[in-house]
Amino acid sequence: MKLKNFAAAAVVALMLTANASPAFAVAKEIIQLQVQVQDLADRLARMQQSMDQNMGAIRVLVTQSTDNVNRLADATEAMQKSIAQQNMSSAAKIDQVSGQIQALNDTIDELRARLEQTNQQLAQIEAHQQSILAQQAQQQTQPPEQPQDSQRANPDTATTPPATAKPGAPPAVATAKPPAGVVAGASKPSAALPAPPASTLYNNALRDYNAARYELAFSQFQDYLRYYPATDLAGNAQYYIADIEYRAGNFQNAIEDYDKVLERYPGGTKAAAAQLKKGYALLELGRRDDGVRELNSLIQRYPRSIEATQARARLRKLGPEKSAGH
Repeated sequence: MKLKNFAAAAVVALMLTANASPAFAVAKEIIQLQVQVQDLADRLARMQQSMDQNMGAIRVLVTQSTDNVNRLADATEAMQKSIAQQNMSSAAKIDQVSGQIQALNDTIDELRARLEQTNQQLAQIEAHQQSILAQQAQQQTQPPEQPQDSQRANPDTATTPPATAKPGAPPAVATAKPPAGVVAGASKPSAALPAPPASTLYNNALRDYNAARYELAFSQFQDYLRYYPATDLAGNAQYYIADIEYRAGNFQNAIEDYDKVLERYPGGTKAAAAQLKKGYALLELGRRDDGVRELNSLIQRYPRSIEATQARARLRKLGPEKSAGH
């Protein structure tokens, strides 16, 4: 019995031993797989941590770059505003200087007209003095008048008595002989009013123009051109006529009168100003290509003039595609 029990126990032990070997191998593989999985998880965790750190650094860099870009954009915008303000200020200064130069030219024209009037007055005074001196010299060279006694004795100068009328004849009626060139019984025609002096007419017109009395100045400048179309100031008068029309908004009439300045008085002091204002008038009428062409022509003809500077500023306002003169 003891041997049987011992054998049975041995068999059971062998069976248990046989069954335990595969189970132990499987558990070992599972443990190794778990170790590998844990190692992989650790690596993934470290990689995630590294990626988080890198992403944080990238976010910081992106934020810094965004801030730099924003500051650069703000600085660029501020610079653009500053440049725009400088351009506006420069344009305003150019317009102001142009206005001052225009006023100076007007003053010079007025002084020139006054000087011409003064020269005329001096010439008249000199002529009057020469006439007085000639009369005095003539009086000194004439012999003294004879007394009245000799005049009575002189038969040539004696007064002849009137003829005695015949008896029965009607008394003679004295008739006055009309002056030469005037027909008897004809009425004397009224003489036309003389033209005022050139300097006076121009100075009055310019004074009214500077005082913004444009209607009166316009009429006076027209009178000046009607009476004195060939003087040195005729081109100025024509320019002021066109400029008054430009100020009134009559741009088409202003263009025609500016053309008269350029065609009739090309060497005058108002030629450049007339071409500049003609370009402005064309732009006001919406004829941009013609206006740009006129301003570019002005720049080529008078490159160093103040009008050329104004033309360049106006072309910059129109944009780069317009300043090329296409």
